[in-house]
Amino acid sequence: MTGLKKWQAYALAGVVALTAVAGTAFVFRKDLILYFVATRARDATVVLPNRDILWQQGPEVAAEAAGKRPPNIVFILADDLGFNDISYFGGGAADGIVQTPHIDSIARNGANFTRAYSGTAACAPSRAALLTGRYGTRTGFEFTPTPPGMTRIMDLFYNDGSRRHEMLFDAEAVKRQPPFAEQGLPGSEITLAEALKPRGYHNIHIGKWHLGNSEEFRPNAQGFDETVMLESGLFLPEDSPDVVNAKLPFDPIDQFLWARMRYATSYNGSEWFEPKGYLTDYYTDEAVKAIEANRNRPFFLYLAHWAVHTPLQASREDYDALAEIEDERLRVYGAMIRALDRSVGRVLAALKDNGLDDNTIVIFSSDNGGPGYIGIPDVNAPFRGWKLTFFEGGIRVPFFVQWPGTIAPGTTRETPVAHIDLFPTLVTAAGGDLPDDRVIDGVDLLPYAGDAGAAPDRALFWRNAYYRVVQKDGWKLQVTTKPERTWLFNLNEDPTEKVNLAELYPERVAEMTGLLDAHDATQREPLFPAVGEMPVTIDKTLEEEATEDDEYIYWAG
Repeated sequence: MTGLKKWQAYALAGVVALTAVAGTAFVFRKDLILYFVATRARDATVVLPNRDILWQQGPEVAAEAAGKRPPNIVFILADDLGFNDISYFGGGAADGIVQTPHIDSIARNGANFTRAYSGTAACAPSRAALLTGRYGTRTGFEFTPTPPGMTRIMDLFYNDGSRRHEMLFDAEAVKRQPPFAEQGLPGSEITLAEALKPRGYHNIHIGKWHLGNSEEFRPNAQGFDETVMLESGLFLPEDSPDVVNAKLPFDPIDQFLWARMRYATSYNGSEWFEPKGYLTDYYTDEAVKAIEANRNRPFFLYLAHWAVHTPLQASREDYDALAEIEDERLRVYGAMIRALDRSVGRVLAALKDNGLDDNTIVIFSSDNGGPGYIGIPDVNAPFRGWKLTFFEGGIRVPFFVQWPGTIAPGTTRETPVAHIDLFPTLVTAAGGDLPDDRVIDGVDLLPYAGDAGAAPDRALFWRNAYYRVVQKDGWKLQVTTKPERTWLFNLNEDPTEKVNLAELYPERVAEMTGLLDAHDATQREPLFPAVGEMPVTIDKTLEEEATEDDEYIYWAG
């Protein structure tokens, strides 16, 4: 060989080959990472075929007539539902093409709390607040648990040079975190299910939990007699002929979910098995069976739907029913809302068919507002902000309560209420006693809903690390140190938070900052640290390019 010895030529060829492999690996590094995530998820747990759930049967004959025993309670919680997704508010997804008549009927037949708020702007801490009646900062459940590796992958995918603001990742905090399964609501907390137990309630959980997955934290350890648990995150297998998928290539969360999530559920801690059919419909099928099984005793049904959370997957039947929606992603999303509304209708029909509708409290809400990372601009219209912000779009939620004979149809209440009020309201309605050994932040709303009591007069608080908010007497103060910003809004005159009054009213800013400081002094440190901080642009979806003039916050989790 001219100029090169044979071994040198081989070495050079090897270097070239390795360089090519390395270059190819770098170009396709995201695909390789997701492939390994998917492989690990498949290998980690076996998912068995579907099996029938044998619900525990109540008595054949009721000891008392339905109207004589404590009211049944059905709480239907949507996941990440946008304010504009509810047609009762005058909107509806896809410019009103997607209507929600069954959800709307709960407001028409009961009470609509027009200014209702979630416990926070993210899934898990919001659920902890509504089940305990206590702020997440009081229980320490301040941040959302994320599966192993999710935040790191989000960091790698998000910080690809295309974004104005970088996501922040704290590798040291990861080392201080307990295992994912142990990032849960402490067993020392008293849940709504536990508080209802002394009144003879049979407690049932169906769907999402997200409050810990080891023995201390799962629903059966937190007062629920039976649980059908969301164990992963697909509504149907990705390649099912009965599903239509809408992927979000601009969203790192979505890419992780598609790689890692499986189609799986469990019953009372069993091995994982496949649901039967589209997940929203499957949960509804089981809810109807649970209602029938418990028609002769008081029960609490916590139906915590995964809909309309990503990954965006619709049943083909619902997708085909919305052919007039041209945008593919919006059509899939609208079909998911359609399935959710059908679920509510079927649950209401099951109560009526079993003669229980007059003695059942039915509540409908969402755990927080719609996220900007699905790329649907008007999901929270007319409000600014998204999930992962404390602007109205992130925390203002539907809150409908129906109880025939106690709450008059068409009742409207405009004073701010919150998810923390569910615990004291429902325990009191059941004739139970509130715990006297801890602070319950919520208040009983039944006197207010029934016109027999005054409206709640109090401040409401939210906190996510350095991002803090208080609302009092129609004024709302938002302060954050990342970036340094202060917003003051008069929601009575400016409900969509368009006009920042902080510079005009420094005395009110100081007064409300004092409320925040006093409140924080009574709260506890987080149970586990945040490992990532996500920048969220207030007025643009994740799909849209942020500019220098766009307002944004960082959300820790």
